[in-house]
Amino acid sequence: MRPGALTERVAFDAPTGGTDAFGGTTEAWAEHHVCAAQWTHGKGDESVQAAREAGRSAYKIRVRSCAATRALTADYRMRDVRRGTVWNISEPPDAITDRAWVHLVVEGPVT
Repeated sequence: MRPGALTERVAFDAPTGGTDAFGGTTEAWAEHHVCAAQWTHGKGDESVQAAREAGRSAYKIRVRSCAATRALTADYRMRDVRRGTVWNISEPPDAITDRAWVHLVVEGPVT
C-alpha cells in the first residue's frame, strides 16, 4: 500500500443499550476506537452485489491492525468522522489474511 492512502477518519462505536422502565430496549452507543482509514468501492464480491441489489451502498474499509480493530464485530457500527454518516458493519473484520491491516465491509449510510 502506498504511503498516505489512509486519508479518511473513522470511529467505531460499541453497543451499550439496555432495558428501559417498561421492559423495552434502548439503543445507545459508546465510542470504542478512532483511526485513519482507506475507503475502497467494492467491485463485485457477493456481499457488495447483494447490497447493490437491495439499494444500499457497500464499501470496503482498510484500517491498521491493532487490538481495538481486531476486536470489532458485526455488532459495532462505524462513523465517518468528517461527514458524520453512520455505517453498519456487514461482515466481521478480516484480521487473519493480512497481519498489518484489518479489512471490513460496511453498508449504509444508516439514517
